[in-house]
Amino acid sequence: MSIAVLIPCYNESQTIGKVVADFKAALPDADIYVYDNNSKDGTDEIARAAGAIVRYERKQGKGNVIRTMFREIDADCYLMIDGDDTYPAEHAQDMVRLVLEEGADMVVGDRLSSTYFTENKRAFHNAGNKTVRKLVNKLFRGNVQDIMTGYRAFSPLFVKTFPVLSMGFEIETEMTIHALDKNMNLREVKVDYRDRPEGSVSKLNTVSDGTKVLTKIAMLYKDYQPLRFFGIIASIFFAICLVLLIVVLASYFQTDALLRVPTLIGVGFLFIAGAISLVCGLVLNTVVGHNRRGFELSMNMLSLLLKRQK
Repeated sequence: MSIAVLIPCYNESQTIGKVVADFKAALPDADIYVYDNNSKDGTDEIARAAGAIVRYERKQGKGNVIRTMFREIDADCYLMIDGDDTYPAEHAQDMVRLVLEEGADMVVGDRLSSTYFTENKRAFHNAGNKTVRKLVNKLFRGNVQDIMTGYRAFSPLFVKTFPVLSMGFEIETEMTIHALDKNMNLREVKVDYRDRPEGSVSKLNTVSDGTKVLTKIAMLYKDYQPLRFFGIIASIFFAICLVLLIVVLASYFQTDALLRVPTLIGVGFLFIAGAISLVCGLVLNTVVGHNRRGFELSMNMLSLLLKRQK
C-alpha cells in the first residue's frame, strides 16, 4: 500500500525540516512531497535536504497547490499536512489506517475538540472557525467538528473525483462540503494542535480570507442545494409581497378607494421575482439531481478501475 504525504508550503523555512523529519519517522514507508508555492526563504532546499521530494506550483494559493498535488500524485492513501509544524505526526498512522483498512474517503484531523482554542491566541481565527462550523453543518446537514483543518487523509476515490475550484485557503471548506454533499465516508480523529513557533507567521488573513470562505459557502450552497437557496430568496420576496398587500388592502377598506396603486404594482413585480426564483430553484434542482447520478456512476467506474489496478 503506497502512502503519499502532501505538504503545501509557502515560506516555511523555520519549520519545514522538522515537519518532514517527523512524518518520515511516523510513516517510514511513505513518500513525502513538498510543493513549494513561490517561497523566497529557501523552503525548498531545506525540505529537499530533509529527504522530501520537492515539486513546485507557480500559481499562488493553497487551492492551486492542492489541485496540482491531486493531479500529479497516485497513491493508495494521501495524507495532507501544513508545513508550519502545528500538527503532531503521532496521529498520522490512525488517520491512514482509517483510509486503508476501514474505507474512509476523507479523515478530518479535528483540532477544535482538542487544544486549538487554548493554543491559538488569535481571537478572530477562533470565532471564524466556530462560525464556519455552524454554517456548514446547518446548511449541509453535517456534524463535522472542524471544517477548516489542514490535517486530512484521503482515499484515491476522493482525490481523483474532487473538483478543486478554490484558489486559496477556502479549499478545506470546499473539501468538507463536497464530502457531505456526495455522502462520502467522512471520519474524524481528534488531534492535538500547537501554535506556530515564535517567528513563524501565518499567511491567513482573517478578514479577506474569512470573506472568501463565507462567499465560498454561499456559492456551494447555491450549487449543491439550489432549491433551498432559491426557495429562501423566493420566500423573502413573497413575504414582502404579503406585507405590502396587507398595507394596500387596509388602505382600500378604510377609504373605499385604491390609493396605493404604485405599491400594488410593486407587489406584482415582487411576486413575479419570487416566482422566477422558485422556478430557477426547481429547474436547477433537477440538473443537480442528474449530476449526482452521473457522479455516482463515475465513482463506481473509478472504484472498479482502482480495484483492477491493485
